[in-house]
Amino acid sequence: MNRLEQLRTYMEEQGLDAFYVAKPANVRCISGYTGEDSYLFITKGEQFFITDPRYTEQAAYECPEYEIVNWRRAGYTIGKTLAECAEKQQIRTIGFEEDHLTFGTWRSIQEAVKAEMVPTLNVIEKLRAVKTPEELKNLRISCDIASRAFDKILKDIRVGVTEKELASRLSHYMVMEGADTKPYGGILISGARTSLLHGIPGEKAIEYGDFVLMDYGCQYKGYLSDMTRTVVVGRADAKQREVYDLCRQMTEDTEKAVKPGVTGTSCYEASLEAIKDTEYLPYNYTGIGHGVGLFVHELPNIGARCDNILEENNILTVEPGIYIPGWGGVRIEDQGIVTAEGYENLISATHELIEL
Repeated sequence: MNRLEQLRTYMEEQGLDAFYVAKPANVRCISGYTGEDSYLFITKGEQFFITDPRYTEQAAYECPEYEIVNWRRAGYTIGKTLAECAEKQQIRTIGFEEDHLTFGTWRSIQEAVKAEMVPTLNVIEKLRAVKTPEELKNLRISCDIASRAFDKILKDIRVGVTEKELASRLSHYMVMEGADTKPYGGILISGARTSLLHGIPGEKAIEYGDFVLMDYGCQYKGYLSDMTRTVVVGRADAKQREVYDLCRQMTEDTEKAVKPGVTGTSCYEASLEAIKDTEYLPYNYTGIGHGVGLFVHELPNIGARCDNILEENNILTVEPGIYIPGWGGVRIEDQGIVTAEGYENLISATHELIEL
């Protein structure tokens, strides 16, 4: 059963006559469309692809089983376009993604659509959480590209090079290794700035003794990789090595706990074993893993309050870290498949501390 069929099964179970899909990753998941400015209107027997004249040709050959609807005709809005589609099918109830609809679009729908709008949350996201064989193939390739780029960037990390320059080179290496050219933001920070969980690469130059933390990935056919490695420029001091070794143990303990049927919370609790009796426990972040696919943060999650149950063929990051303000931080992040046997790591880069 494909994702469109799964969505229709959900609609039937919930008594919905139609479903309006607006999130770009969900549009791609259901229709296979790779462009922009696109929405879907799915009914029990028909499917409408709503876009504007810039993308009608692309939509026609990527989505041949959809009726292409131009919503930018004179006097039209999304609401009026949905109303027209709904009237054709005598629609009475329409599901929509409650966490994505803007107020402006909601108002235009309310003004034009006579059917009842029914809010839903994470319907398609839950379908996306278990990957198909084709998705797993693309995700493997994406992770392999990111791993090869890591091997290349190590040769460029040295005293005097700025974070921004290294970040630019890392992106270039991924494209040259086969990634999509669509930009995908990454983190490359150094020194005391490595305590910033989502720090932005800046003009800071690399100094001797710095940690350099790289949290990045690429797209391959739209599917994302997400990995983190932390290295040292020069020789690590005793505290750097202690923190790094603890973080590595946290990552490996978590991966041993990942398997079908367990909760994200139980995996997070496994990560704490290495630091529970140390001074570093307060510097642990409580969200240490997430699903990855067409979007970089998908279901399921690993963290202190994540009761989602892991399933076979989930793609999941494992990324515990220790972050000490004013000193720095360490994160080691893998991306892998939840298999019947446990966790298959797709990132080939070593867990060992690299001194450059």
